Amino acid sequence: MAGLHWPEGYGRILLDSVDSTLSEAARIAPDLRGPTWILAFEQTAARGRRGRAWAMPKGNFAATLVLPLANDPGQAALRSFVVSLALHEAFVAATGRQASFALKWPNDVLLNGGKVAGILLETVSTGTGMSHLAIGIGVNLAAAPDAAEVEADALRPVAVTSALGVRIDPAQFLDLLAASYARFEDQFFRYGFAPIRAAWLAQAARLGEKITARTVQDEYIGTFRDVDETGQLVLETQAGRVTIPAGDVYF
Repeated sequence: MAGLHWPEGYGRILLDSVDSTLSEAARIAPDLRGPTWILAFEQTAARGRRGRAWAMPKGNFAATLVLPLANDPGQAALRSFVVSLALHEAFVAATGRQASFALKWPNDVLLNGGKVAGILLETVSTGTGMSHLAIGIGVNLAAAPDAAEVEADALRPVAVTSALGVRIDPAQFLDLLAASYARFEDQFFRYGFAPIRAAWLAQAARLGEKITARTVQDEYIGTFRDVDETGQLVLETQAGRVTIPAGDVYF
């Protein structure tokens, strides 16, 4: 990590403890002058998707990137792919283990088939409407939550230290992640989603294989064919091709 520089134009806030970096992002977003990373070494009320609790053993990584919504808010959801790629690159840089990591639609990173990181996007509103995007990131660096703390059919949680024997300091991981994110964000800004989509698919888990996707109302079983130009999951089912804008994927 020698010689790594913090990306120009990005703020950096380190907190010993906070309820949730996402909650802190909502509180301070109106006063921020530009994109800002918030890292906490302890979270007392962390949360995941759909209000699920997010366990954070000591030594794990919890951060939120706060981005001003200066461009098309409709592009905000595609940032999950930008962050996923940055996480993948940061993991490889920290461990040297390219083949160990894969990306799971819509917002998880896998390590040897288990879940090592998750991403949660939330919008921040002010009196004039949506003003910022908060991208929450949780990574099992030091330890994985107990299996009893996750849903019964969810992927098993894994940690970098136990799986690879590599110890990573959260603040150093933030430096890697922030540098990677800045590069992919610049690519996204300049060239749109197409190159991000292609790079994400190159690291996608179970592409071309049968998976299960569940939305709030429906369940689909089919072959994972693609992610389309809007970020939707594309499945080939017995009833034909289906596109899914949001949901959970199970292997």
